[in-house]
Amino acid sequence: MTDRIPQIVIAFEYAIAKTRNQERGVSLSPNRSGDCRDSRSDIAGYPLIAENSSVLHSWCVQSDWNAPTIVGGEGARFWDESGRTYLDMSSLAECMNLGHQHPRLIRAIQEQAQTLCFVNSSWGAKPRAALAERLLDLSGFEGGRVFFTLGGADANEHAVKFARQASGRPQGRVVARDRSYHGASYAAMAWSGDSRTRSHNEEAYGVLRVPPPYAYRCPYGTASDAECADRNVAHIGAVIGQAGADHVAAVMMEPNAGTNGIVAPDNFWPGLRAQTARLGVYLIADEVMSGFGRCGEWFAWQAHGDAGRPDLMTLAKGLTGAHIPLGAVVLARHVAAKLEHAMLNTGLTYCGHPLACAAGVAAIAAYQDEKLIERSRVLGGAMLQRLRAMQERHAVIGDVRGGRGLFAIAELVKNRDTREPLAPWPSLHPSMARFVTTARERGVSFAVRGNLIILAPPLVIEENELERALDIMNALLGELDWS
Repeated sequence: MTDRIPQIVIAFEYAIAKTRNQERGVSLSPNRSGDCRDSRSDIAGYPLIAENSSVLHSWCVQSDWNAPTIVGGEGARFWDESGRTYLDMSSLAECMNLGHQHPRLIRAIQEQAQTLCFVNSSWGAKPRAALAERLLDLSGFEGGRVFFTLGGADANEHAVKFARQASGRPQGRVVARDRSYHGASYAAMAWSGDSRTRSHNEEAYGVLRVPPPYAYRCPYGTASDAECADRNVAHIGAVIGQAGADHVAAVMMEPNAGTNGIVAPDNFWPGLRAQTARLGVYLIADEVMSGFGRCGEWFAWQAHGDAGRPDLMTLAKGLTGAHIPLGAVVLARHVAAKLEHAMLNTGLTYCGHPLACAAGVAAIAAYQDEKLIERSRVLGGAMLQRLRAMQERHAVIGDVRGGRGLFAIAELVKNRDTREPLAPWPSLHPSMARFVTTARERGVSFAVRGNLIILAPPLVIEENELERALDIMNALLGELDWS
């Protein structure tokens, strides 16, 4: 009987509250009559208003922000309130790998919302467990563990946190490269070698900065791409040795795709893996952008087999195809084992949110059933061939790289022989800005940064759509003045 007392008290208090609210004409229980899928949402009846005076927008001067309102999308296209349609050649923020409004994800989110919108990580959740198992299986990290976050930046922060705890180096340094990006939280900004986030207090976040494996402009002045990668790996080893390996918790780097446009030579990542293993330092693969087919594999490091296997990897973006925010840290068995019997002093309210995890499970099923990883390899190869043909035709294209999947970079130059940049990094040449605006007028949305045209369309893009976008790119490279 005593076990039932709390329930009896709660029921009694609820009955009293219900009576009082009925007297006031207030219902304590929500009105759940009808099917919520048939009801008109609050936002549907809201007037369409501009947000340039009410929303703080990222990565821009607020007074300069002036963009149309996007009201829908399907596949590789989205459209604004005026009815103008855009072919998406960047997957927006290189995240909509599955395209816009993928029906399988929408259905999964709706079904999960009908069942259970939220429970925190103090309790189990079916979609959370299912997604963790799928990620461990796809990565070959059997016996490892997964920690879920809200996005890429906090995934990278937690990866470093876990590396420091597992290595027993709570103040351990983090080796990170120039021309990289790991997020916009304070720590992630410090680790990033990005002109937008460059911190003047890198020491406080334990950063050991190294040059990038940027073969087109090799910081070591080497004669070949492979030699540039080897020198870079040796440099990283020397930096770790100088700091003392016992004082370094991790090396964190992007295996392939990134908005800074560095695509390392093929021998770089396995060389880095061998170097960090030899020195006893964890390797964190930031797969936030390169994962889920973007580079022709589930995860970019898999192009190198076990020779490229990291100790930890971070995920976001393609994990749900951006349909709902979600990030993750995947830990290999030997790293997870170090945390198994220790207090994990970290947490997030929405860690492993059921709605987001249900979307993640559906996303993986979509990648598999639609064979999108393989499709990315095929279309990525075709896209690379087209870009190289453009390079032969347009002297402004200095270098083309990538192409393992639907990710490639075209770097523009003033002089191909001297490799003089079109504009000092990361400034935007006036014709590059015109390239973006004119392409939008012709129905294609490209992403550019500095001298780079970043090509990363959804993996569901149709072949004729890809051809049309590349035709427009080719035409604009010939029409615009690049002097």
